[in-house]
Amino acid sequence: MDPAPTLHRATHVSAGRAFLRNRPAVVGLAVILLMVLACLCTLPWTLAQPAGEAGIPRYNAGEPRAGRLPPSWWGADAQQAARLNQLVDAESVERIAASLGLAPDELLAEPTDTAARELRRHWPSFALGTDALGRSLLLRTLTGGGISLTIGIAAALISVCIGTLYGGLSGYIGGRTDAVLMRIVDILYGLPYILLVVLLAVASDAVMDEYVTRQQARERWVQQEAALVAAERGLPTDRASVERLLSQDQDLRADLEARTEHVPSLQRRDISDGARTTYDVVVLLVAIGGVSWLTMARVIRGQVLSLKSQPFVEAARAAGAPVGRIFWRHLLPNLVGPIIVYATLTVPQAILQESFLSFLGIGVKPPLPSWGNLAAEGLSELNSYRSNWWLLLFPCLLLGVTLLALNFVGEGLREAFDPKRSRR
Repeated sequence: MDPAPTLHRATHVSAGRAFLRNRPAVVGLAVILLMVLACLCTLPWTLAQPAGEAGIPRYNAGEPRAGRLPPSWWGADAQQAARLNQLVDAESVERIAASLGLAPDELLAEPTDTAARELRRHWPSFALGTDALGRSLLLRTLTGGGISLTIGIAAALISVCIGTLYGGLSGYIGGRTDAVLMRIVDILYGLPYILLVVLLAVASDAVMDEYVTRQQARERWVQQEAALVAAERGLPTDRASVERLLSQDQDLRADLEARTEHVPSLQRRDISDGARTTYDVVVLLVAIGGVSWLTMARVIRGQVLSLKSQPFVEAARAAGAPVGRIFWRHLLPNLVGPIIVYATLTVPQAILQESFLSFLGIGVKPPLPSWGNLAAEGLSELNSYRSNWWLLLFPCLLLGVTLLALNFVGEGLREAFDPKRSRR
């Protein structure tokens, strides 16, 4: 009988019991499940297009007339009440005006106390208020949470896969291979994560812009045609001479650039907004996941170095089991604990990096919301004249609660799988 499954199964059962005794971790897990249900499970609905508004998804639908309205439970001042009266549907206004013996214009211009109460019953309700374009902040916050959680979880999965394979390979082979692989990790550790992600995001934008505009291909074509013109004029055809010719003869450059519009291979490519948004999101999560695996690789390497000297691994190696079977059947089941722990701690790090980049305008770009760019939009709404506080508070509050809950769960799992760290 193989002792390895019994060993890791018993460890996981005891770790699960220890986790359930950790109250902050259980509360954090409940909060995470609530966020997943509220944000991720509603994402298909919020991204869908209502039947009456073709081409506009729910998170982006709104009327500019309803811009910057506070949450319905907060109350409205006189100016906001007048705006809300204007948003009441025409049928309700006519019905209320007829019951009070007034014209609809008179009802909305100077409503009496009775008319104001009747109109208030038909005000549009926004649980978290609206943004500058009249879009529901609740829908945009839920959609932004779904986008941020998706990027965080996907980036964490990429990080786990790379770190597990890299660290497992390094630890199992050992020797000079292990030394070289770990020195590469040390070098990458010396580089700032955010800088690498920013460079990857900026480079991906440049690649996509070149794919759409074909600017570099157009410039090469202009250089080639200018070289032919220079040869006809008896001028040198080297690169510097051609560039000098184009800079001196602006009419020639303008004519060649105009001719590029009729070259089929240089035509501008059309790409839909949805495809561009999907490309940006995929590049962002790959960039974040591609630089977040270093800690996972070190942890897995240390665990593999410890496990490969255990009797059940030695027995499997002596029995002639291939390396792949030893890793998947004997090592990986005993690595599940550390993988789960550090994956749980990687998710909040990825969400925070995405929110930070989106706040700077490099990550998820409007109109697609994320908690980061919603916070950036809300920050500009804080001023001394009228502070639209809800636009900044709710995205930051949900982001902070989610990160705190994820860290509680990660710390709870770490203590559960490590008896030396467990609480009394």
